[in-house]
Amino acid sequence: MTLLSLILALALEQLRPLGNRNRVWLLFTRYANHLERNLNAGFNRHGVMAWLAAMLPPLLVALGGYYLLMAISPVLGLAWNVLVLYLTMGFRHFSSSFSEISLALSEGRDFDARQTLAHWTGQPTAELSVNEISRLSIEQGVVDSYRHVFGTMFWFLVLPGPAGAVLYRLSYILHQKWGERSSGDDLFGRFAARAMSWLDWIPVRLTAISFAIMGDFEDALYCWRSQARTWGHYAHGILLASAAGALGVKLGDPVRQDYTIKFRPELGLGEESDPDYLKSAVGLVWRSALLWLFVILLISVAAQLS
Repeated sequence: MTLLSLILALALEQLRPLGNRNRVWLLFTRYANHLERNLNAGFNRHGVMAWLAAMLPPLLVALGGYYLLMAISPVLGLAWNVLVLYLTMGFRHFSSSFSEISLALSEGRDFDARQTLAHWTGQPTAELSVNEISRLSIEQGVVDSYRHVFGTMFWFLVLPGPAGAVLYRLSYILHQKWGERSSGDDLFGRFAARAMSWLDWIPVRLTAISFAIMGDFEDALYCWRSQARTWGHYAHGILLASAAGALGVKLGDPVRQDYTIKFRPELGLGEESDPDYLKSAVGLVWRSALLWLFVILLISVAAQLS
């Protein structure tokens, strides 16, 4: 049922993609805002209480709905899994922007590519060259593919029913809202940041290994070992360094933004990024996802035979 749930959810998402600003996530975001307004006193313990208060009700609904429907019919339990996965994961969260930028660059519409990239990443893009557009697009695509596919998939496999997918997706939303601004005297978001790092530890490394297997294995591992820690966000550094090595392309490096040079460490080996590598990056993500599905199939068959 696990493998079938993943396949059906990915197929449904390809046929009818669901944007980030759907009603379910907007409702949860409003709930998180309400908790922050009422519980944020600037201390870590209040952040822990708010995180638990935000997470427990959706997790109980996800698990309760799954076991209730499974008791009625396994088909209904499968449908519940597919619905929750459809809401929490999907390639189209990043591949649509990838495709738009790739098409715009291939047709010489650099301005449109910059606009799409700015909308996608929230970064200033007016001064970027074609190579810089390609580089930032690959970086954002690799991170988004992990967030929306591999990280969610891993925790869906680990926890019963769709609880893992809900846990990972909502933890990431709380990390964006609270964890990314936990600094100075305001410690409210510290636990949200720590929880996200705990949830990321294993799947980030499994995803990097998948990139290595599906690309240039030696270069991917070399870049992972030698370059990942130079990146500001270590988990993202692992993903980006391994993907860059697997693709044989250079990522990172300085870019021109806000009328200045934004210095960033070099990631990867080989050639400078260009629009052709956008398609290569999408191919790497797809091959890695298929590898995960194949491994899940082998585990399922082995479990049945035993």
